[in-house]
This record gives sequence, C-alpha cells and structure tokens, in this order.
Amino acid sequence: MQTVLFHSTIFGPIHSRRLGVSLGVNLMPNDGKICSFDCLYCEAGYNAQGAGTTGIPSRDTVKRQLRDKLKQMQANGDSLDVITFSGNGEPTLHPSFKDIVHDVTVLRDRYYPQAKVSVLSNATMAANPRVKQALLAVDNNILKLDSAVARTMRLINRPASANVLPAGIIEDLAEYGGKCIVQTMILRGEHNGERIDNTTTAEIDALIDAYKRIRPQEVMIYSIDRKTPEEHLEKVPREELEDIGRRIEEAGIKVQVNA
Repeated sequence: MQTVLFHSTIFGPIHSRRLGVSLGVNLMPNDGKICSFDCLYCEAGYNAQGAGTTGIPSRDTVKRQLRDKLKQMQANGDSLDVITFSGNGEPTLHPSFKDIVHDVTVLRDRYYPQAKVSVLSNATMAANPRVKQALLAVDNNILKLDSAVARTMRLINRPASANVLPAGIIEDLAEYGGKCIVQTMILRGEHNGERIDNTTTAEIDALIDAYKRIRPQEVMIYSIDRKTPEEHLEKVPREELEDIGRRIEEAGIKVQVNA
C-alpha cells in the first residue's frame, strides 16, 4: 500500500508546479493520515493506512518548527514563494487551524514578507465559521472540486460522510464571495470495476456551471503527476487539458492549466 510521504510537520521546500518554491506545513500525524476524503489519486495514500502513533502537532510545535526553518532558510539566502498547508490529510480538521494560520502569517511577515500563505483544502470544512475566517485570511485559499456530479465525485474523492455531496460544497464555496481558488483534478480510469471519467462533455459542463456559481478568483486544472494508490488511473494529456481550459475560459472564468 502506498503510504504517507511527509514525515515531518514542516517539510521542503519543494518545487510546486502550481505555486513555485513551497515550504509545506503538515498539520496531520507524521506517520499516518487523517482526512475527510479518501481520494483515489492522493499522493499520501489511502486512509486505511491509519492515523499512526505520533498524533497531530500542537500549535506551539508548528510555530516553533516553522520559525526555526524560516530562520535557517533566511540565513542561507534561500528563496521562498509560498508557505503551503498540505501534508498527510485535510489541514482544516486540526482544532487549532485558525490560530495556526495566524501564527504562520506572523512568521511569514517577519522572515519572508513577499511569500504567500496558501491552503490546499478539500472544502469539507468550508462552512465551519472558524475555518472560514482562517481561509479568508490567507493569500491563496485553494479549495477542491473534482466533479459537480454526485456519483463521479463520490467515486473519485470517497468522502467519509454520506452527507458530503458536490451540491453542498458548491453552495459553501459560493458563500466565500469569490475569495477562493478552485482546484480540479482531471482524470480517467477505473476503480473496483467502475469507470471514472470527469473529462466528458456532461462533466465539464457541470463543472463550468459550478464555477459560475462559485465565482472563484481562478480555477486550477491539472492531472496526475505522481504515483497514485489506485493504479488504474490515467493522466490526461496536456493538449486535452488545454482544450478543457479553453472551454472554461470561454465561459468567462480565469483558468490555470497545470500540465
């Protein structure tokens, strides 16, 4: 089984094809995964690997480790484009998420004021008031919507709760008043004998309708770039991604294609 990739609370910096030179903040365990989705393509593997034994890091731990890393990077003359909440699961599940976002922003301002603070979230906590306050405070509030079709979304993302459906997520994101970036994984493949394909005309039309409702700053579309826990998934070629991107742009929505 593919397992977690991030074995520390602060990791990197790494080069992100979407964000540039990125220093990661992992608010989940260092030896397990906690997430409200169980996506077929998650680079951290399936939730079945368990939550591990280390537990989630405390607010003080995150603050101390990030401060030490930023001081070291600054002393070395290293560049930094973004500090990104990502890692072994859904960062907004951390009970101190809002306070940690505040700490990260203060440290960013002290050591790398030109860098952005980004959150990669699956949007399942987007309606939570404290989470919403925190997400509205960051530079790049990047929220997932892989399909606006219930069956497809549940096949790809496999939410832990039966109540999580794209219609609800779309309405939650619409409440952000456009202060969000929507991220969509474009893929095809098969899982347990069921065909998965969010590249069809009906799927893209449904996504475009959702984007119009949400009115995001931007939409990011991308496809598989790393090994995935479900082995029968297909990377969508650059040319096809660019065609999909043009369709989205023609609907009046700003789009970034990451091929």
